[in-house]
Amino acid sequence: MELRYLQLLSDKFPNAPAVAKEIILLESVLNLPKGAELFLSDVHGEHESFRHVLKNASGIVRSKIIDLFSDELNEKEIRAFASLIYYPEHKIEIIKNELENAEEFYAQTLYRLVRLSREFASIYANRKIQKLLPEDYGYIISELTQERERLSNQKDYYHQIIKTVIEIDQADRLIVAFANFIQKLAVHKIHIIGDIFDRGPGAEHIMDALMDYQSVDVQWGNHDIAWMGAACGSRACIANVLRLSLRYGNTDTLEKGYGINLMPLVSFAIEVYKNDESLVFEPKSSAEDAFNESEQWLNRIMHKAISIIQFKLEGQLAQRCPEFGVGDRDVLSKIDYRKSTVAIEGTEYDLNDGFFPTINPASPNELSESESALLQKLWESFRDSERLQRHTRFLYENGGMYKVSNQSLLYHGCIPIDDSGNLEEVEFEGKLLKGRALLDYFDQMARKAYFGKRKSVEKEFGRDIMWYLWAGSKSPLFGKHKMATFERYFLSDEKPKAEHKNGYYKFRDNEATCKMILSEFGLDPDKSRIINGHVPVVVKKGESPIKANGKLIVIDGGFSKAYQTQTGIAGYTLIHNELGLQLVSHEPFESTKSAITKETDIVSSQTILSKLDEKLCVRDTNDGIRVLSKITELKSLLDCFQKGTIKERYFGNT
Repeated sequence: MELRYLQLLSDKFPNAPAVAKEIILLESVLNLPKGAELFLSDVHGEHESFRHVLKNASGIVRSKIIDLFSDELNEKEIRAFASLIYYPEHKIEIIKNELENAEEFYAQTLYRLVRLSREFASIYANRKIQKLLPEDYGYIISELTQERERLSNQKDYYHQIIKTVIEIDQADRLIVAFANFIQKLAVHKIHIIGDIFDRGPGAEHIMDALMDYQSVDVQWGNHDIAWMGAACGSRACIANVLRLSLRYGNTDTLEKGYGINLMPLVSFAIEVYKNDESLVFEPKSSAEDAFNESEQWLNRIMHKAISIIQFKLEGQLAQRCPEFGVGDRDVLSKIDYRKSTVAIEGTEYDLNDGFFPTINPASPNELSESESALLQKLWESFRDSERLQRHTRFLYENGGMYKVSNQSLLYHGCIPIDDSGNLEEVEFEGKLLKGRALLDYFDQMARKAYFGKRKSVEKEFGRDIMWYLWAGSKSPLFGKHKMATFERYFLSDEKPKAEHKNGYYKFRDNEATCKMILSEFGLDPDKSRIINGHVPVVVKKGESPIKANGKLIVIDGGFSKAYQTQTGIAGYTLIHNELGLQLVSHEPFESTKSAITKETDIVSSQTILSKLDEKLCVRDTNDGIRVLSKITELKSLLDCFQKGTIKERYFGNT
């Protein structure tokens, strides 16, 4: 098998010189500084804030500007230069209207961009840089960043490039190319610790930005999995995605972003729920201002219509999959329609709304004929959304339930733990699973939901698992004993609305618990850490994102505007570079317009979590391990060439 593999490898490296060249290049890469990794969590559709954090690399770009130019630029000029790098196309147009000496501005700006690019590029191998260069001006940028002006016989060549660019009116385009190049260089790798979707208005824009980045991984969040489930064809997930979008008054992502046709739902709601007087289905307060009275009424009845369909589908699923242990979500079967009461966890409660025009009390989970027709149209719309399917494939190809990266364990929600503090065992398909094995099982089933054979039992069960991951009582992405959606809508009593958290949230402050989890995933518990999202850190009440003596870092600090009044900040990001770990807390982002016209940035503060005596190199990272493995394989191939076990091939030699 090894010889066959090496023969295949020889197709790419057909002779000893080709192998030797690659070994030399890879050995040199191992000694380069570690690139910056950026960790974000729970961005929830806030695409303007998200894009700004990518553009400023969570403060890295501004810090580098200060390091290089603090002797020649004042604070106002630093802000202006940073803003130009973040939003070059827009900023240039504003600056041009104010210029007295355009040639001087262009020359100064380009020379500074060259210096900044060199600084960021210094940690990369040349072929990596070549991949990041823009197509149109890549050659020019490459020439300018090679420090030719330091050689006496190259100075004129270097300066003439910039002079000619300005003379032929190409400076604007080169500045834009340089700015975008710097943005890509500033962050080597992006880790999203879940929840790209829901609440905010632009999840599709976030997905587009991630797909355009050079190195991204996503640890699926419960909101991501709901959208992925909808794209897979899970009707229960489709209903949940629609309901949540209507709850937050945000249908732009559905309609404009993914082309989901909501007109069938509009027609159905008007026909069936036009006389509904319940106000509990009004959109969340932050969205109310966006609607006039008629729009608010329409959103409300659509919201109720899809909610009832959701409860029916969840009731069917609870009956279809008793092993899920979600019988309490078969809520419609627990209603006494004559008395207008419902039994929740053994207690009877009065309903605050008894208008159920599509429910047959004898068979409450059965969809009406018109509901079935509506759901089929919605299912087809999700299936046929090319952009949604493209984004979903990206999440599968670049994501998973968890990731181990550079002595860090990354996951969105929790690792289920019982009341005694031990890893909780959960039974699926006759197997008791816990810890890593449980997450591996869910990861596998999620992939079967999308890639499984059409109409197969495995694919259908995988679709049900997608809903379970969204709202199941032992789901590591959800982490609560129930999702009390029905209770919040239909009951006035607060007691049944309580959603009790998994034992993980009781024990995660315990260092021993975190070390147990790290060991379960094959990490050294003394040298590694957990990076977690999902539950916002309530900073305004004194809660710290750093838990268990630094073994666990929670980076959900309220990126979503819906949480910022609760948390008191606008999110955390984590940076891991050659110097160590830095936790960055952010204040609310005003707007892209303000960042361009007022040159405002996301105000942030940094907490140094670890500072290293010696800078980390690629050799010290997971990338380094992969490079070392490639070097070992190439040395084996070289040995085969030298011994004649595999024949070398040169041009013209077949």
